[in-house]
Amino acid sequence: MRRSERLLYAANGVDLRVADVTTTDGGHVERPFIRTHRAAGAVVFHGGSVLLLWRHQLITDTWGWEIPLGEIGPGEEPEAAAARHVEEQTGWRPGPLLPLIRIRPAGDVADCDHLIFVAHEASPCAAPAGDEEDRRAEWMPMPRVQPLIDEQAITSATTSAALLHFLADLLQARASH
Repeated sequence: MRRSERLLYAANGVDLRVADVTTTDGGHVERPFIRTHRAAGAVVFHGGSVLLLWRHQLITDTWGWEIPLGEIGPGEEPEAAAARHVEEQTGWRPGPLLPLIRIRPAGDVADCDHLIFVAHEASPCAAPAGDEEDRRAEWMPMPRVQPLIDEQAITSATTSAALLHFLADLLQARASH
């Protein structure tokens, strides 16, 4: 149980904090953690393919495939934020969004809360915002998703969990027909 927490550092919407935690045996430990803003994203599926971003991650200096995802703005509904991020990052407008999964990918290290939606259609819109050198959007055939995870071309916990959950839903829907 967390008794208290104190701020160590804050910048760019991320807080580094230390929590004073009571352990199950009655002891106390200090645990550093990161407090972040909630984020929303989407698995956009159309014509047997899923819309992914090939993106460079600065911290790990790695490239990988990810679903569109970003911060939920103040007063913004999660579904609206997910649609906005799909459009801004990929240049595609998702069809109606339905809740897919809520993910907390960083466990004890951070309080990340990712709300993921699914769209079963999309239409092209404006060009993606930002520098195209750091990412590109591509329609990936669903049979490629598992091999991309196996090859570690998809390493994001949120992307992996969302895509595997979506794939399980597809398989379950096919089995029940």
